[in-house]
Amino acid sequence: MLWSWQVFHLETAAMTVMQTTFILFALVLIGVAVFHRRTFEVAVAGAVVITAYRLLATPFNLMHHLQGEAPLLVNLFGLLMGFALLARHFAESHVPAALPRWLPSGWPGGLALLVAVFVLSAFLDNIAAALIGGTIAMIVFRGQVHMGYLAALVAASNAGGAGSVLGDTTTTMMWIAGVSPVDVLRAYIGAGASLLVCGFVAARQQHRHHPIVSGGESRPIDGGRVLIVVGILVGAIAANVTVGFPAVGVWLAILLGALFRQTHWHELRKSLKGSLFLVALVWCASLMPVDALPAANWHSTFALGVLSAFFDNIPLTKLALDQGGYDWAYVAYAVGFGGSMVWFGSSAGVALTSLFPQGKSVWAWLRQGWHVALAYVVGFAVMLALTGWHPHALHKPGVPTGATRPPVAGSRN
Repeated sequence: MLWSWQVFHLETAAMTVMQTTFILFALVLIGVAVFHRRTFEVAVAGAVVITAYRLLATPFNLMHHLQGEAPLLVNLFGLLMGFALLARHFAESHVPAALPRWLPSGWPGGLALLVAVFVLSAFLDNIAAALIGGTIAMIVFRGQVHMGYLAALVAASNAGGAGSVLGDTTTTMMWIAGVSPVDVLRAYIGAGASLLVCGFVAARQQHRHHPIVSGGESRPIDGGRVLIVVGILVGAIAANVTVGFPAVGVWLAILLGALFRQTHWHELRKSLKGSLFLVALVWCASLMPVDALPAANWHSTFALGVLSAFFDNIPLTKLALDQGGYDWAYVAYAVGFGGSMVWFGSSAGVALTSLFPQGKSVWAWLRQGWHVALAYVVGFAVMLALTGWHPHALHKPGVPTGATRPPVAGSRN
């Protein structure tokens, strides 16, 4: 009887600790939403408080946890800072200024830009795709970018990586665990439908707010800066494939480019707070005592997408892989696109709001970017209607059955 009471007491204490940890994280997210001008301070304070609570209330091995999370956090920070310089090089190449001559006029031009970001993100990190799209949008719309269009840019970059094992960290994780790239590819059915929904609405919003300025500038293209941009992107992919650390390739290309073109290092200071904010938020999410997910079905997978707007999707993906029994195309779409519904729900959103600080308002993002949430629901429904739910057999986690690449410590969404 005494033993039973001790077990009950321990289980109750563990449940209390778990609930308290989640409450603290929820307070951090609420603080980010309410105090959107102090997001950095809120995230860092939350990281300190949650870490201290885990140390005091649980048998938590901080060094062991830090060793596991450090590669992801360092790589994420390096990518965010490096891609800030990429955006500046791209803007000064004069390519964005010439694009109004190539993009269609009217709202189809805005839609065409979103489609281009979608395609780019199938091969590049979604942070880079979002920043390139945002840099172009800033010029072709003369800085007057609608909040709904910002949300659509993030959604397009996340959707483009959802069906590609090269375009998103979560899909690469699935590949490493033995999921076939063909199984993930079906996520483009939902991602494509989502792009059409939010792309059409956002392009119309943007056209009413400020249409594309026709003509474009006739300044000559700076081939050297274009070469640096291409080198950064190629370096990211090469380092991702070879050493599983794309930030290394990004910074090697940046340093080489600095030898023949001026590099505006002050851009790093401007993006520092935004980068540290996301690192702190990912750290908070990694401290959540989540040991299992609900049963694998399309209902729970749909919920994962909604949860990924607030909770780091990398540990969610890992839990899904450990549990098994999912239709991986749905997981790829849900965790890939779901973070677009809130500005801090993906690294692409955090990076883009460093260019457009007005985007750091959850209420404005939800109110004017409402079509992203609608697009998520439509895309998921289209996948169910056209392909059905086909769960894959359980597999032993951590034993690749078809992967040929090392694990990747990449961006959040």
